[in-house]
Amino acid sequence: MAIPFLSEEPAGPRPRSWSLTVSGIAVVSFIAVLALAWMAASTLLLVFAGILLGVFLDGLTRLLGQVLPAGRGLRLSLVSLVLAGLTLALIAFGGATIVQQGRDLGQTVASQAGTVRDRLKDYGIDVPEIVPGKGDANKGGENKGGGPKDGENASGESKDGTPGGDAKSGGGGDSSPRRDDGSLSSGQKPGGLTGLASGAMKSPGSLLSDAGSVLGPAATVVIGLFSALGNALVIIFLGLSVAADPGAYRDGLVRFVPPAHRDRATALLDGMGETLRHWLFGQLITMAVIFVCTWAGLAFLGIGGALILGLQAGLLAFIPTIGPLIAGVVILLASLASGTTALLGALGVYLAVQTLESYGLTPFIQKQALDIPPATIFAGQLVLGVIFGLWGIALALPLMAVAKVLLAQLYIEDTLHEETED
Repeated sequence: MAIPFLSEEPAGPRPRSWSLTVSGIAVVSFIAVLALAWMAASTLLLVFAGILLGVFLDGLTRLLGQVLPAGRGLRLSLVSLVLAGLTLALIAFGGATIVQQGRDLGQTVASQAGTVRDRLKDYGIDVPEIVPGKGDANKGGENKGGGPKDGENASGESKDGTPGGDAKSGGGGDSSPRRDDGSLSSGQKPGGLTGLASGAMKSPGSLLSDAGSVLGPAATVVIGLFSALGNALVIIFLGLSVAADPGAYRDGLVRFVPPAHRDRATALLDGMGETLRHWLFGQLITMAVIFVCTWAGLAFLGIGGALILGLQAGLLAFIPTIGPLIAGVVILLASLASGTTALLGALGVYLAVQTLESYGLTPFIQKQALDIPPATIFAGQLVLGVIFGLWGIALALPLMAVAKVLLAQLYIEDTLHEETED
């Protein structure tokens, strides 16, 4: 009788067709793919956002095909032109209003946030400043009021009669120590554009940081705008490419699957696309209703910036649980400037809209497309937000929709051989 741990064949199930080397290569390859996905997470989520846009455009193209018997290319072109026209019309006719209300709203929210902070400080609750650097005007001995400094009289002279100014500068207007030939000393760095050019010659890698220090916040804003514009262009290009011929991309992915499982892989990809289409259309309807109801309610109460408040409430509705909370805080802070009655009215509008969304729109619109418990959605948002940041929070729900389809078809149906709930 052979002893189990001394026998040539180990106990337990083992795929005989796979050698130890092949198994090791498979494990290492899987770990390498995970590491690559982790390092390129932002890019992958950007690609996923482009695929979402492609699914949306594909859905609109299919809907148009029910009333317009034309080729797919023509229908996609019409859909794209209509969406582009609506966007341009919104920018042309409502852009100035939105920008002005957004600027006023930002100032109002910042002011009211400071008021709330002062109120909490009176009760012994110390909250950090919303906008740093605007607390103490004379912090660090800096005199921004234009009055005389300590040790100077009103004429700007010191007590000993010497002209006022910084002691380090010797009382003159130029604080840079210079040699006899007029050049800067060795311990002094040139400032302004001269310093930028000098830094670029000595170290080209510091050019961007020097430019940021010279241009100030404008450089950060411009770089941020270019980054956002680049991301938007990538998403639009991917969306149009996917919507132009979704079957080609689906068949290309299916080719990587063994022939025996290609039918199942095709059904899986089609199911994922259908789920995302239903969720996207339902979400857009929900966002539009929230925008209109919030705008109408706040405008009826006479709260300033009602249009921009309704717009941000509708856009933030794309992010469940967390988005409505942020929108509600902004609405309440903005309504504080109009008095207590307006604050209570804005709170009533916000609660009424959220009740309509939670108990009216979501159960009827999203029930069939995506039936996930709220606690699961919130936990998924927290996990994806910690791992992937803002992209993870914004795309948490469609990612969870894809995961639900994978679990339902690959695990519940194929592994457990059970029927999924409709």
